[in-house]
Amino acid sequence: MLKPIITSLLDTDAYKLNMQQAIFHHYPEVDVAAEFHCRSDESLAELKNLVEQEIKSLASLRFSAQEINYLSGLGLYQADYLSFLEGFSLNADQVSVSIENDQLAIRIEGKWIDVILWEVPLLAIICELRCNDLYSQATPTQAVELLETKLASLSNIEKDFQFVDFGTRRRFSKAVHQAIVSHLVNHCDHFVGTSNLKLAMKHGIPAVGTQAHEWFQAHQQLAGDLADSQQLALHRWLQEYPDKLGIALTDCINMDAFLNDFNKHLSEQFIGLRHDSGDPIAWGEKAISHYESQNINPLDKVLIFSDGLTLEKAVNIHHHFTGRINTSFGIGTQLTCHLPTVETLNIVIKLVTCNGKPVAKISDEPGKSICQDNEYLNELRKAFNI
Repeated sequence: MLKPIITSLLDTDAYKLNMQQAIFHHYPEVDVAAEFHCRSDESLAELKNLVEQEIKSLASLRFSAQEINYLSGLGLYQADYLSFLEGFSLNADQVSVSIENDQLAIRIEGKWIDVILWEVPLLAIICELRCNDLYSQATPTQAVELLETKLASLSNIEKDFQFVDFGTRRRFSKAVHQAIVSHLVNHCDHFVGTSNLKLAMKHGIPAVGTQAHEWFQAHQQLAGDLADSQQLALHRWLQEYPDKLGIALTDCINMDAFLNDFNKHLSEQFIGLRHDSGDPIAWGEKAISHYESQNINPLDKVLIFSDGLTLEKAVNIHHHFTGRINTSFGIGTQLTCHLPTVETLNIVIKLVTCNGKPVAKISDEPGKSICQDNEYLNELRKAFNI
């Protein structure tokens, strides 16, 4: 076997550990199942054996003492959780890999506290295996050269425009990801952080992220009433992080349903919102209107945009909202998988059940919706008046 693609459990997105600590403290016995979905019209079936080898390698990894020390210094993680991480490892028995309808199929089942750390490295592995096969001649140098042409357009952009790297899950390769972040650290004042903990540690830059859709999805089966699930998820987050990580993701159901639950108290407690589907301008306008309706100054809040962004799109959104609300941008695939002639891959791993019952993501964009249980979808629509 060649050298494994992932060689550190810290090579993941910060929101995974943020959520895992909250699960450790509030939901350590909750069971979940997650499944892989390929949104691109491309078969990945030939990767099955290689993916299985990488899964075995992932299960052999442990957090190093240096990594635990780094996490301790971030001021986010409590001593009991860090002790848990010292003995943590992924369990390969939780992951089943198969071929269904000529497509790679992956299902992960187990305690949520364990399952949560599989998603990011698995997606990064699949992307890198696929890119190595299809684009074996592509190099990190080519990626950096393309990046330089994009950065040239930022020369006259306002100083308050800022973006971070959100590209771990769908990167071309680890080497390309490292090269891109290194170049940005050294050559772009608008670059202010990365979601990748390993790269944040290496470069001494902020590790960025709060929570993902799975936090809200799981609460659909953790709340006594389905209609209360978003508020429970938000209040539980504040319980774990009362004065940190105050960005809320809005589109597990949709923006309107989220804002209906985002009362004045929550609007004041969270410092801002994250956009991940639907029209970004319309979404931002709704956010501003909501804050104004609560007598909250939008200039005291921040909107994070993270849906399929390019630098050009991010700049245009920034211009639209300048002087009205603060903005920041998480750019993923178009940073870490942008090379000549390379077609990007759209893949996800999402929760499908919690405690044996269905959960769903509807979102503000139909193509991003995930749920195979039509009866449950009808319950969800009824609960949130969709």
